[in-house]
Amino acid sequence: MNYNELRETYKEFIYKSYNIEETEEKIRITYDFEIPGLSEFHPYWEFPKKPKQKEMAKDNPMFENMVFSLGMVELVSYWKITCAPKVRVQAGALDKEQIAWWKELYYHGLGEFYYTNGIEVEQESFMEIVSEGNVFSGTWKAEESLNGCLVPIGGGKDSAVTLSLLKEQKDSNYCYIINPRGATIHTVEAGGYEEEKMIAVKRTLDKNMIELNKQGFLNGHTPFSAIVAFSATIAAYMNGLKYIVLSNESSANESTVAGSTVNHQYSKSFKFEQDFHNYEEKYIRSGTYYFSMLRPLSEFQIAKQFAKSEEYHDIFRSCNVGSKEDIWCGHCPKCLFVYFILSPFMEQERLKEIFGADMLNDMSMLETMQQLIGVSPEKPFECVGSRDEINTAICLAIEKSEQKEQTLPKLLEYYKEQGFYEKNKGNEKKYFDFYDKEHLLPEEFDRILKRECYN
Repeated sequence: MNYNELRETYKEFIYKSYNIEETEEKIRITYDFEIPGLSEFHPYWEFPKKPKQKEMAKDNPMFENMVFSLGMVELVSYWKITCAPKVRVQAGALDKEQIAWWKELYYHGLGEFYYTNGIEVEQESFMEIVSEGNVFSGTWKAEESLNGCLVPIGGGKDSAVTLSLLKEQKDSNYCYIINPRGATIHTVEAGGYEEEKMIAVKRTLDKNMIELNKQGFLNGHTPFSAIVAFSATIAAYMNGLKYIVLSNESSANESTVAGSTVNHQYSKSFKFEQDFHNYEEKYIRSGTYYFSMLRPLSEFQIAKQFAKSEEYHDIFRSCNVGSKEDIWCGHCPKCLFVYFILSPFMEQERLKEIFGADMLNDMSMLETMQQLIGVSPEKPFECVGSRDEINTAICLAIEKSEQKEQTLPKLLEYYKEQGFYEKNKGNEKKYFDFYDKEHLLPEEFDRILKRECYN
């Protein structure tokens, strides 16, 4: 069935409830979602507790509110199976402003999902959210004794740069990982953090959803960074940590499809960062503070910083295709982007060692290159930098090779022959000196960033 047929057949999605089980070792949260007439879904999360840690959830309306809110962002992964026109929220209460907030997140966070599935929707009419639950009883205020940082780790160059910038505060910081894998664990280790400073949580996907996806029900990209935001708030609160320090850069704001609002990285954008910050402050009030350490920076500046951090070079991974094997596949848009953006700052032989491929001589990547540099209207649906930054990185790589009198790799030769080099060269200064004033960095973190990246 197509989108309209599914909405006609499955008219409702219900967020029924959640269940919190707390032991001395962990807190397990199970969600109860249902598409009536099709399936129930019971995904769960597990958050580890410190040894001898007090009970966190019992008689704690703030904690319940955080759990409920995580369910609100988790539900969209299941709702998108049929895109039911009505969402009934029975697990908690939402006011009109909250309903509008969640609809905006779902609408923009699913922009890629709609685009790749050929679905045209209007923000006002794609979903009706009906609040049927109870308001959380009791009152609470923001925790004032929180201290230190929680740094979400994805295993790529960005979170490695954030760890490097915060190395002087390492003793009061923790690393946060959802479903640990090789690169995320190795990044924490390379940053000098012991196992007890790593908060590793488990997130599951309900097998019924996976089976329905196999059967051909709707599937696609969801706003994962929003899941990071709400779950990290729980982890930070549980561990007495004040700051949740993301590693999202300025170019995450650029749309993936030129001339549209479709952005693969919407929940990494400053728009979402600001919206989440305001929502948490008004409705959750945990006392935590969510911001991105790298928001003022370009991908260019991040790549330059990362090139200095050699301890991460052999262990970082950003390739989604190779994530299960913890490798660079050497053939996808993300691999090519990272290869391009590091080329001005690292030697080609070293990059070939890291990626296990000579990507700049791989002409099968030409179409992907055209997407990255703006010849095609769509950027790849991956977390990649802006078109201008990528063009500037390629120009600098060409300049570097020619200064060393090296033969240009085939992709760089093509780039120069097509006139792109003459068109785009000379823009590097604006990226080296770039500072995006739209950010939420507290003053102490802004000082660190300026000291390390602008001197």
